Amino acid sequence: MALNYKQMKNSIVALAEYYHLPEEVASDTVKEAIAKGYRKHIAVPDITIRVAFNDEKEQIELYQQRTVVAEEPEDDDLEISLAKAKESDPNVMVGDVVEEAVPYDESYAEFGRGDVTLVKNVLRQKTREAQKQEIFDKFIDQVGELVNGVVDKVEDRFVIVNLNGTEALMPKSGQMPQEYYREGDRIKVIITEVSKDTKGSQLLVSRADPQLVKRLFEQEVPEIYDGTVEIKAIAREAGERTKMAVLSHKEEVDPIGACIGPRGSRVQVVINELKGEKIDIFQWSDDVEDLISNSLSPAVILGVIPGKEENSLIVVVADDQLSLAIGRKGNNVRLAVNLTGRKIDIKTATTLENDGIDWKSIAAQQKEKSLAIKKAAEEIRAQKEKEAELQRNMQALEVARAAMAKAEAETKALEEKEEPKDGIEDIIEEVPLFEEVKPSAKEAAEEQTKAKPEPKKRKNKIHVVASDYVSKFEKLADATKVNQAMANSAAKPVKKSYRHKDEEEHKIKNKDLLQDKEYEI
Repeated sequence: MALNYKQMKNSIVALAEYYHLPEEVASDTVKEAIAKGYRKHIAVPDITIRVAFNDEKEQIELYQQRTVVAEEPEDDDLEISLAKAKESDPNVMVGDVVEEAVPYDESYAEFGRGDVTLVKNVLRQKTREAQKQEIFDKFIDQVGELVNGVVDKVEDRFVIVNLNGTEALMPKSGQMPQEYYREGDRIKVIITEVSKDTKGSQLLVSRADPQLVKRLFEQEVPEIYDGTVEIKAIAREAGERTKMAVLSHKEEVDPIGACIGPRGSRVQVVINELKGEKIDIFQWSDDVEDLISNSLSPAVILGVIPGKEENSLIVVVADDQLSLAIGRKGNNVRLAVNLTGRKIDIKTATTLENDGIDWKSIAAQQKEKSLAIKKAAEEIRAQKEKEAELQRNMQALEVARAAMAKAEAETKALEEKEEPKDGIEDIIEEVPLFEEVKPSAKEAAEEQTKAKPEPKKRKNKIHVVASDYVSKFEKLADATKVNQAMANSAAKPVKKSYRHKDEEEHKIKNKDLLQDKEYEI
């Protein structure tokens, strides 16, 4: 059979769609099958062949790969000498892999029936491996989770469940004893195992696992889902009874009442899903004696004393409570053992007294010991909480100190930063407040004769000197008077009097006083 490029590409696309595989996986599978068929065709099973699909030329290309060696090669099909390799690539080094195109003649283009069968087998094998890897990657993170499935097939030893297109196996040990399955039934199961190395089904599910009860309560009880109520331990005999110890992380929330629900509505949904299986819910306790007493309910426990073996306990009950504590076929005590992890031996008070064992005093001592251990544990817990609180306070203090140091540094930087200041003298020079009036020739002469030494200048101070300056407003207001005075002075000679002289001296004194006055800005 000749290898047609277009037919091969169409086959790859069809294979990927049929098996729900990526197109790259199907392409690599076909390439490996072609390489195996070529090796068998030339009768060299160890040769390394790389198959490539040239989309531009629309043809299949084969390349033989050989390793570069320093000396003469021992096998020309697997190795090539360095000198010969440098003829095609001068930069090649010892240990590199070089490729050489294989001539594509009629003998290579034709494949017999055996070669086609080999290609089909490789395709099947690679397809199974790809499917297993896909299933493994999809369900490995869902172990212990609750999923919905449909019964596909019922056998004597197992039931095949369809999980959204993936077949899973539910063995006999994972089935509930009093439950019957029919094809097409919708059931809820727990994924217990995912494997990719097994030849058969690699996905195992169960309805007898205790995690099924836990996940069902998580769906029905919001307090369990959000973490307010925690399921500390759970033990189950599928189809018979389940014991579940719960603990509330908030004092105002009753864990048992939250699980039961209003008028038993929440727990009844779980019981219906488990086909009437009995469920005992009790309070979790760190004290072993209290935990065992709660786990053996509804039987009333008189006391708990240590047993002869390590990690064993003897539970003392009244004569009329013995059968209730053991339960039907011993399921009550078995569940208590599984839940607490201790060996439990139930005996009546009469039996212990006949054996000469003072169980009351032993139980009292055990109780005192348990209380002392509990008190010590509470003190340790309180000490740890105080240490944690102190650590939090220290961290908050460090954060506050860092914030204060940062604020002080920013304040100091603002204080040290020099703001640009314009010279007051320059401002005064740029913005004249008064306009100078030019004195007459006579007044200029008098000013020269009466000139005074300039006052000493001081830093950061402005000396305001009184002079013959008038504002524009005053100039305009007195313009008429000045003109009239000039006209009068031209018409009449000026007569100096002592009165005028005294006023002139008084003006000069005021002028000197004003010169000495300092104004700080």
